[in-house]
Amino acid sequence: MKDLLSVYFIMGSNNTAEEPLTVIEQALKGGVTLFQFREKGEGALKAGDQRAFARQVQALCKQFNVPFIINDDVELALELDADGVHIGQDDDKAADVRARIGEKILGVSAHTLEEVLKAEKDGADYIGAGPVYPTETKRDTKAVQGVSLIQEIRRQGIGIPVVGIGGITVGNCVPVIEAGADGISVISAISKAADPKQAAKAFSEKVQAAKQSAHS
Repeated sequence: MKDLLSVYFIMGSNNTAEEPLTVIEQALKGGVTLFQFREKGEGALKAGDQRAFARQVQALCKQFNVPFIINDDVELALELDADGVHIGQDDDKAADVRARIGEKILGVSAHTLEEVLKAEKDGADYIGAGPVYPTETKRDTKAVQGVSLIQEIRRQGIGIPVVGIGGITVGNCVPVIEAGADGISVISAISKAADPKQAAKAFSEKVQAAKQSAHS
């Protein structure tokens, strides 16, 4: 799981001005290790269109052997036989989702140590900790906390895999790994990049180098 989290790309059709499938394919070619389908917010696809798009994205992920995670929508994840589900604190309870999805990957967003411990107890496979930096993509996010939660998780000796999220760029991703995260998750830093493949590759190189020096 820790390796899968290295470069975690989250995207929906409305996170780019370009052709979404092309952007996702380029990102996968560049070295994305995990993909989350998040079709939310203004201009997001609905119902049948969303399902059709999800299937296309899932097929691309399969082609590159990258697990396909669906944000929030347990029904859709089960229908498409996705590799996992990611939920926030305001979504269904982690223990209930775990019971419904069986062995699939379960990710939970957490903003406090208490939420981290609860998610771990409820069967989460990894935690999304953040927002690390200010972000434009998610309007309703909690207060920015830098890497303090990630450091605290590691200081307490909590072993659950952690991915940092929120406002992460190629320029500021290294401190997130140095703080103890197993990877970084990004939306616009790849989806809105002039060259998504190059952006994914740059993240991949920086994260791998930071992980190596953290373990050496």
